[in-house]
Amino acid sequence: MVDSTLSLLLRGYAWLPDRRRRSGGAPVRTRLLGKRAIALHGPAAVRFFYDEDHIHRHGALPEPVIDTLFGQGAVHTLDGAGHRVRKGMFLHLLKDPKGVKTLTDQVVREWGGAVAGWADRGRIVLFDEVAGVLTRAVHAWAGVPLPEAEADGAARDLVAMVDGFATPGPRHLRARRARHRQEKRLARLIEAERASGDAGGAASATPFRTVAHHRDADGTLLDPRTAAVEVLNILRPTVAVSWFAAFAAHALHRWPEHRAALRDGDPGSAYAFAQEVRRFYPFAPFIGGLAAERLEWAGRTIQPGTLVLLDLYGQNHDPDLWPRPYVFDPARFRGAAPRPDELVPQGGGDPATGHRCPGEDITLALLAALAVLLSGLTYRVAEQDLSIPLSRVPTAPRSGFVIEDIQQAPTTETEEVAS
Repeated sequence: MVDSTLSLLLRGYAWLPDRRRRSGGAPVRTRLLGKRAIALHGPAAVRFFYDEDHIHRHGALPEPVIDTLFGQGAVHTLDGAGHRVRKGMFLHLLKDPKGVKTLTDQVVREWGGAVAGWADRGRIVLFDEVAGVLTRAVHAWAGVPLPEAEADGAARDLVAMVDGFATPGPRHLRARRARHRQEKRLARLIEAERASGDAGGAASATPFRTVAHHRDADGTLLDPRTAAVEVLNILRPTVAVSWFAAFAAHALHRWPEHRAALRDGDPGSAYAFAQEVRRFYPFAPFIGGLAAERLEWAGRTIQPGTLVLLDLYGQNHDPDLWPRPYVFDPARFRGAAPRPDELVPQGGGDPATGHRCPGEDITLALLAALAVLLSGLTYRVAEQDLSIPLSRVPTAPRSGFVIEDIQQAPTTETEEVAS
């Protein structure tokens, strides 16, 4: 069986959907990094994949991904009781509606403070600026000290960890160095927090302090470096919303008819727009785990230890689930939330019982808020390359979405496109 690693690196998001089409919709068998692999697709596959009796995560993620995106010892690499206890901490921190609202309000405040500076500068790269806004906001919300002089560097590092996880070469090296710097910084802060001798009570338990004093399934504190990894697993995914924010700006530029509904402040419109951005634009191509035992799927035998991939990008563009999947249509999310095994930009399943990202509520709330803020901003879209290459993972508009002539005051007119 031919190894598909090079083809995956060259084709990016298109690799798995293309292979699936060539297989006539059957599960795709291949090899990745020399390991036997099979790729599954569809809501039933989501339910199968997130059954911990079927799929284990320990040992499934390639070391380059762990060393850049998630971190050694992260919750993503655990199974069984260890995973449930660590995941319970994240569910407590990231699924609380009050906490989600507090973080969203903090982002709105940071945005307001940033916009005046953008107007003075005349031209900005929106992706970079949103990353700065999110970095400052999530540090303040989580209770992680961040001197202003270090904020821009922290934002660049948090972006680099995401940007370099799926590629060899300079981007990957930048991601490794960024993670090393931020783990070292946060481990020092964890040690200082513990040395203060004040574990605090529930009323003073910020996310940072909660992680610093968390005890794992065996009753022991996380070592400072692992605690730093898990703090980064709060900070980094929040800053990763920068990718969705750039896509939201791209969507408003291509389909400006959606601006008015967002600007009117209808929460249903903001929610539907945010969900369609997450469905329509590429984020994660797939996720993977290891077959825990000999399994059967769609008449195929899956041997223990086989790498099992769950198709995310292909499922979000499956015409059997999403009529006219390559049409941007927020109306498809008006009135009802999608089932957890249908819309899977950040994975599927139930975050309370499986490996689904517990920060998805935060992603959705922040993206909805940022879409409304963008709709109320007056600006001109500069001449630039707005293509979104599917061969690059993760991808974004090539230019980062450059805007100019920015004004704070909202207007009923859409932005003027540079000719």
